[in-house]
Amino acid sequence: MLEIELKVKVTSLGPVRRRLLEQSAVFLDKVKEHDIYYNAPHRDFAKTDEALRIRYKNSNKRDVVFTYKGPKQPNLELKAREELNIPINSGDVFELILQRLGFRSVAEVDKLRENYRYQDAMVSLDSVENLGTFVEIELSSDNEMENAIERINWIAKELGIKEEPILASYLELLLAKQ
Repeated sequence: MLEIELKVKVTSLGPVRRRLLEQSAVFLDKVKEHDIYYNAPHRDFAKTDEALRIRYKNSNKRDVVFTYKGPKQPNLELKAREELNIPINSGDVFELILQRLGFRSVAEVDKLRENYRYQDAMVSLDSVENLGTFVEIELSSDNEMENAIERINWIAKELGIKEEPILASYLELLLAKQ
């Protein structure tokens, strides 16, 4: 499944939040996410543009998702990449398994995220520690990438988002800042 997203940095989440509510978006939840990113012993994910992540939600060691992200699709105005997710019953045990297999933790990203369903898209309002505030508009698609990109751009316009898309991940932004 391809994840196609628009990510922009904003000075304040308030205007987008108000516009979402005015447009009858459905508030889903507000979560604190703690992401731990790993690199493989057999290849460098920074070079292959892949990512391997364990995500803890609300500091709950049992509300955990393990994610693989493939390389970004080239020559697109938005970020599109394969994303595979699987729930994990015990993040602590899974971290030990990865360590025993030679994977090493390379960075951690903490954010407070508000999730909204707006029509057929997921809209997230993110406050990312040490990076700032961002808006993400995301659609998943198997093969309709052009339509998804058009749809995301239309939604951004509806929400008053005019900022330039950021193609880097939060991990890449954080590592570049260090």
